[in-house]
Amino acid sequence: MQADTARSAGSLISFIIPCYASEGSVSLVMDEIRQVVAQGAGFDYEIIAVNDCSPDNVLSILRREAEKDPKVTVIDLARNGGRHNALLCGCHYASGDYIVFIDDDQQCPADRLWDLMDPLIHGDADVAIAKYPKKTQSRFKNFGSAVNDTVATWLLGKDKNLKFSNFSVMKRFVKDEVIKYTNPYPYLSGLMLRATRNVVNVEMEERERKIGVGHYSFAKSFALWMNSFTAFSVKPLRIATTFGIAFSFFGAIMILYTVIHKLINPNVAIGYSSLMSMLLFIGGMVMFMLGLIGEYVGRIYISLNNSPQFVVRQIYRGGRKEGPNE
Repeated sequence: MQADTARSAGSLISFIIPCYASEGSVSLVMDEIRQVVAQGAGFDYEIIAVNDCSPDNVLSILRREAEKDPKVTVIDLARNGGRHNALLCGCHYASGDYIVFIDDDQQCPADRLWDLMDPLIHGDADVAIAKYPKKTQSRFKNFGSAVNDTVATWLLGKDKNLKFSNFSVMKRFVKDEVIKYTNPYPYLSGLMLRATRNVVNVEMEERERKIGVGHYSFAKSFALWMNSFTAFSVKPLRIATTFGIAFSFFGAIMILYTVIHKLINPNVAIGYSSLMSMLLFIGGMVMFMLGLIGEYVGRIYISLNNSPQFVVRQIYRGGRKEGPNE
């Protein structure tokens, strides 16, 4: 689909690519971006590639891309912070009217860019997200995605039919709201929903991975889940309170029942196994709730210490090397 020239003349699209262990594919992603943008009359582009402390030769490849294309900006991070931190870093340097998040592994169908942007250009949507009816990732990752989706629906008030994915576009004002978040645990889906509720899905097919392997480990998936679970809602703490009240009430009933039962039948035997089972169950719930409260307190402590979301080591534009503050 071609973009509407009349409504989009002079518009700039910022493509943000988080890069990690993708030396064989990231240049191909950039080439496809250039080809696709050339089809949209009146649009210009910039590419912001964020090297998330990649262990391979990605930085050298990105620097070569920046040397041959002045529209490419390379941000080299000093430490690995994960995909969401890298994307948030890119948002700070993006100046486009539309901000596109796209991965470095060629799985995002970049050729469907104009379909993805159509609800923003011709409609009232502020954010559009690719929806994949069939995902090419492993069953474990599909399970993790389902858990994250359920948590986001419950905690953030997300429409249950709205699905998040790694290929999305948002308007500039949404990006401006997103970067106001300065705490060290970003969760972009929550930040988008905090900025606007005009979010839509666009169905398309996710591509098969042709180069390299996925690097989203269980630890990273769990960390992302914890960010969504604790960063934007106090509902988990309210659940802890509800459980505490429920167990206290249940305990009071059991005490009353035990006393009355003993008075009626003095010979009744006290059950050791049932007592131990209840103690273990209630003790486990108490430890879980204390751990949840500790997670909140720990994150508050780290946030008060101004722990950074990302640390920029160097920036490369064209053939020039710049400092992070230039």
